[in-house]
Amino acid sequence: MSLKPDRALEDLCINTVRILSADAVQYANAGHPGMPMGAAAMAYTLWTRFLKYNPKNPQWVDRDRFVLSAGHGSMLLYSLLHLTGYDLPLEEIKHFRKWGSKTPGHPERGDTPGVEVSTGPLGQGFGNGVGMAIAEAWLAARYNRPGHKIVDHYTYAICGDGDLMEGVTQEAASLAGHLRLGKLIYLYDQNHISLAGSIDLDFTEDVAARFEAYGWHTRMVPDGNDTEDVARAIQEAQAEDRRPSLILARTHIGYGSPKKQDTFASHGNPLGEDELQATKKALGWPTMDKFYLPQEAVDYFRQAIPNGSTAENEWRGRFDRYERDFPSEAAEFRQITSGKLPENWAADLPKWKPTDKPIATRAAGGEALNALAKRIPNIIGGSADLNPSTDTALKGMGDFQPVEFGGSGTQGAVGGEWSYAGRNTAFGVREHAMGAAVNGMAAHGGVLPFSATFFTFSDYMKPAIRLGALSHLKVVYVFTHDSIGLGEDGPTHQPVEQLAALRAVPGLVLIRPADPNETSEAWAFAIQSNGPTALVFTRQAVPHLDRSRAKDPGVAKGAYILSEAEGQTEVILIGTGSEVSLCAKAQGILAKYGVNARVVSMPSWELFSAQSAAYRESVLPAKITKRVAVEAGASLGWHRWIGEEGTIIAVDRYGASAAGAEIFQHYGLTAENVAAAALRLVGRTDEADQELGVAKPGVLA
Repeated sequence: MSLKPDRALEDLCINTVRILSADAVQYANAGHPGMPMGAAAMAYTLWTRFLKYNPKNPQWVDRDRFVLSAGHGSMLLYSLLHLTGYDLPLEEIKHFRKWGSKTPGHPERGDTPGVEVSTGPLGQGFGNGVGMAIAEAWLAARYNRPGHKIVDHYTYAICGDGDLMEGVTQEAASLAGHLRLGKLIYLYDQNHISLAGSIDLDFTEDVAARFEAYGWHTRMVPDGNDTEDVARAIQEAQAEDRRPSLILARTHIGYGSPKKQDTFASHGNPLGEDELQATKKALGWPTMDKFYLPQEAVDYFRQAIPNGSTAENEWRGRFDRYERDFPSEAAEFRQITSGKLPENWAADLPKWKPTDKPIATRAAGGEALNALAKRIPNIIGGSADLNPSTDTALKGMGDFQPVEFGGSGTQGAVGGEWSYAGRNTAFGVREHAMGAAVNGMAAHGGVLPFSATFFTFSDYMKPAIRLGALSHLKVVYVFTHDSIGLGEDGPTHQPVEQLAALRAVPGLVLIRPADPNETSEAWAFAIQSNGPTALVFTRQAVPHLDRSRAKDPGVAKGAYILSEAEGQTEVILIGTGSEVSLCAKAQGILAKYGVNARVVSMPSWELFSAQSAAYRESVLPAKITKRVAVEAGASLGWHRWIGEEGTIIAVDRYGASAAGAEIFQHYGLTAENVAAAALRLVGRTDEADQELGVAKPGVLA
């Protein structure tokens, strides 16, 4: 991006990054100074000679993406952002790790201009970068035309030894190699030190050989301070358009520190005042003052502002020419990159009648997804090798796959040619990487990504889901086979505690629809939401609910009265998912005993909690304290909705291998048992025991 300076100025710029990072960590008395000091030279080379960005418009669509996967080294990124002219003043650097600052301990998307993704848990940023490269490749394949490249950028990342030890990285690297994501370039800060000591303790593999086996291009840089060799390595990586690249740069953690260089002492703690001053002297720094920035270095870094403006203006000129030649494509590109939905996007969403044949909500979800994808051009995603089971294949929309050199494309598994324009992404049996990748796709922008797997494997995706929620990313995580009702696969595949676990994630909306119509509405909500949504679907068929007596029906409010009692309500039956139909049947049983029951469908706790107090009171009046909650999952959390006098019919133990209906029967998930629980609440214990049987121990909480 800038003309290469003389060696003295280059050294000054690199040392400015080192000292500013170390000063900030020391001033905060917390942080990780070693990584920024060791990786400063290669980061400087990338940011001043290759990275395409505009500090005055951090959201420019065709910017290169940069991910600091080694997020503990956040001061490296903050130093670069400040020095190159982003809206991150020195005062924010001085407030590193302080309350309310734009410089939190690990980079957080949305807090700091120029931070693309929230990183911290090692390996997640690596997976995010793979998702960003997928998004870039898909957008380029769909919208570029001969002579018109409006999508043409790289995804770069800096990762460390810890990143490459994490399992999510292995999955993501394997996926990227298979997909031949040639515009993915990672700089590996190979300093041989982790928080606990030398990596000789636990990480001695041949990393280059492993990545070559994944299908990556690798390049060794023996001296990470050799900026010319780093530059050559990046140029070689850019020339590898059919393989992602890993540049293994041998660096020295805590570079310049007389006592702490190449030791874990500089990894996770400040250098200490005496050692910081000794480091400044060793690097030839002109002053011991904190936060001193040589003007010559600042001026050089700030060339990024006019350079970035020029690059963006050149792109806008290209886009104007593209728009003249391809007006409809340009209009669609503007729409999807703005995050807006097209008109009539929900017009084809399926609807069902109560008399229709029961179907699983996973099947209904597949119909809804395909109806949306026909009208919303940038819905893309896939499953962890489970499309036939999750019903998430986008029919006739092709597969996101690389086309061989000189090939015209071959038929994919779902129809259409294999190409980067395909909308079905085969993530393989890689749930960890899938979660990180769809987060990266959403963070990149321009696409509406979804993932899919069995609900029990949400445990594998939990770190990514948490970061998606923390970052307010618009992702749809689809989960099927939602309970012990899935049947014969047994307890290893039957989720029990997962509903409670995901409901505990702040910022995540979980929706467990009761029937196909609620499923359509759940998808409609997810597409409009500004954050992540988890959709949880059944394997087994469920009946279509009769909503003719419902009040304010729909998923968007989180809960609603599905069926009101004929007279004054005595008890409220609350269900989610497949158990709502049990509540509806139990209402009929209770009517025979003269007990008036209200049935409430509660597909989403989070959405119901967000409603006004008046609405919540209208659905669950405080004066009606006799309530039965029914869910084929853990009881944890349900006391919030049933109070001290209520009863929970739940599953607080593992499932079993048998037919789903049989397991439900053994676990007390029956309409009769729900009715019996309600009868006991209203003091009709004898009738409940005599007519409906005694509930099994451990079922009623």
